[in-house]
Amino acid sequence: MLDIIYRYDPDHPSLREPRTAAQAKKLLEDGNRAFARLTGPAAHTSAEDRVIPFDLSDLGLDESGSGVPTQRPFAAVLGCADARVPIEMIFNQGSNALFVVRVAGNVLGAECEGSLDYAAAHFPSMKVVVVLGHTRCGAVAAAVNAFLHSAEYLNIAANDNLRVILDRLLISVRIASQALEAHHSSRVQSRKGYRDALTDLSVSINAALAAHTLRHDLGGNGRQLLFGVYDLRSRLVRLPLAAPTGDVLSDSGLYYPPKDTASFDQLAATLAAAPRTHWLLKG
Repeated sequence: MLDIIYRYDPDHPSLREPRTAAQAKKLLEDGNRAFARLTGPAAHTSAEDRVIPFDLSDLGLDESGSGVPTQRPFAAVLGCADARVPIEMIFNQGSNALFVVRVAGNVLGAECEGSLDYAAAHFPSMKVVVVLGHTRCGAVAAAVNAFLHSAEYLNIAANDNLRVILDRLLISVRIASQALEAHHSSRVQSRKGYRDALTDLSVSINAALAAHTLRHDLGGNGRQLLFGVYDLRSRLVRLPLAAPTGDVLSDSGLYYPPKDTASFDQLAATLAAAPRTHWLLKG
């Protein structure tokens, strides 16, 4: 039996408000690792409970009953709308901790960037902004299909709303394709697992690209931009480099986005050469 407990202790209120971006980053990473442990194989034999502290005032239930809670998130997250990625849960956070914007493919459209701009301007408590992709993303897979088969793109070209999402994702797909060819030769497209590898790389590159873009607009004032990929298999937020048969904890955590073109190219090359990519290409 698995119990996740949200606990309010009036004598020891929640101390989850980090003072620095580094503390906020660690709080998110530690929370995700706790979530992954709780739902992992060891959970069946472990007596560990997962307690998430929260303050009643965050729900408007303070003892005085005097008013509406004030927003005080310590992080903003741009994530995918995928129902398998419950962002507060995977970071082990309760109410009023995260300012979450969700859209298919975690693409950085005007509405999403405007929401994050608002959060940065109005919440001094916010120490980090995270762009979170996830493995097996349906939106990215659709962009990969459109990249590989032009007919797939033509089928949705008349749908303006879907096309806008795919057009944004296709940038990352092309970068991923070039990185795979550079490391594995142009014949890589004939490999059995090429589509899966291309999708996997595109997910990471898309998250890094969005974080890189936001870094210029929302960085500063002690606030940092981060990115990561939620692995549906391990339930860890990571930069997927290790194969599932390897030490997935070795690449878990949140990462700083590339600062320039050279470091972005290096990230794409690292992903293309990673053990995970070799494992995926085998099909």
